[in-house]
Amino acid sequence: MALRPYAAAKRTLSFTDKLGEMNWGLVLMVSLIAIAGIAMLYSVASASFHPWAIRQIGHFILGLIVLVAAAVIDIRVWMSLAYPAYGVALALLIVVDLFGHVGMGAQRWISLGPVDLQPSELMKIALVLALARYLHGKSTEEVSKPIPLAIGLAMIGIPAIFVVLQPNLGTTLIILADGCSLLFLAGLSWWWIAPTLGAVAASVPLAWRFVLHDYQKARVETFLDPGSDALGKGWNITQAKIAIGSGGVAGKGFTEGTQSRLNFLPEKQTDFIWTSICEEFGFVGALAVLVLFGVVIFYGIQTAMSARSQFGRLVAMGVTLNFFFYIMINGLMVMGLIPVVGIPMPLLSYGGSAMLTVMLGFGLLMSVHIHRQVEIPRHSGGII
Repeated sequence: MALRPYAAAKRTLSFTDKLGEMNWGLVLMVSLIAIAGIAMLYSVASASFHPWAIRQIGHFILGLIVLVAAAVIDIRVWMSLAYPAYGVALALLIVVDLFGHVGMGAQRWISLGPVDLQPSELMKIALVLALARYLHGKSTEEVSKPIPLAIGLAMIGIPAIFVVLQPNLGTTLIILADGCSLLFLAGLSWWWIAPTLGAVAASVPLAWRFVLHDYQKARVETFLDPGSDALGKGWNITQAKIAIGSGGVAGKGFTEGTQSRLNFLPEKQTDFIWTSICEEFGFVGALAVLVLFGVVIFYGIQTAMSARSQFGRLVAMGVTLNFFFYIMINGLMVMGLIPVVGIPMPLLSYGGSAMLTVMLGFGLLMSVHIHRQVEIPRHSGGII
């Protein structure tokens, strides 16, 4: 879709100008995916809006409000808020490790009245903002210098440590992937990347012995040999594969998925919602959803390429990559191609924190699009 001439080469855009500049095609794609997710939540609840679909509708409506609100905020304001947002998200991670409540064997949530907040979801977006601001002021050569690189790695590593302590390995992997991707996009030298990859590979035995919990080790063992305990540790992935395979080309039909209706499929409303889509709509339906995901990712990359500021480019790519990592990890997980790590499928899986965080990310992406002609000096603090 061709971009219209920037409605405001002038410094200040009115609210109406900003609404006109919004990429409504992206909003449509996001909405279609979310509606598909709500429909599947209705289906896996045996054709009932309760208990998940009706709540997810509320999550999505609130998410749309968050998206528009974030989009109309000037990108320079977001830049000035980047470090405070990171600080707040980090503080919430510390609080949840100390006082959060346990769900599904992990301590990941803070109860705020009727709302359960998952700070690790907020940290993904806060890290993108903060790291984009930090790297905005660095040249390609500076990014690879030891001290600036150490600061960037600390910004990534500190929240990752608090998230892995919950324990939440899946979100930890996304935080690390988001942060390292931004360092790479900012120009990190391969002289650092290659040895780091080697060190990570060499540390796997130590991580197995001293970092991974017993249930996480069991997931890896199940991944390597799911048939060894198909009725026990391998139950989840075995049933997911059955659901995916039984869908065939065209699927069994809406609300006709037996694996979910008969409760063979675990966590059918969250981590394994993708398997229900494959079962009920088959290869054709799954491909259609993947095409929608691909269009959204294309819009994200296009937005990054059109931004004049380094901060805007990095934010747009960070949000887009975060979305991509969600999709990739969940998809590979439910197909048995990687161990189960508990990552939802964005916009499809049930959950308020994940939905609002993803929609906030798209709001930031839209803000970059609206303010794509704004130039921010490389050593600017971002305050208007």
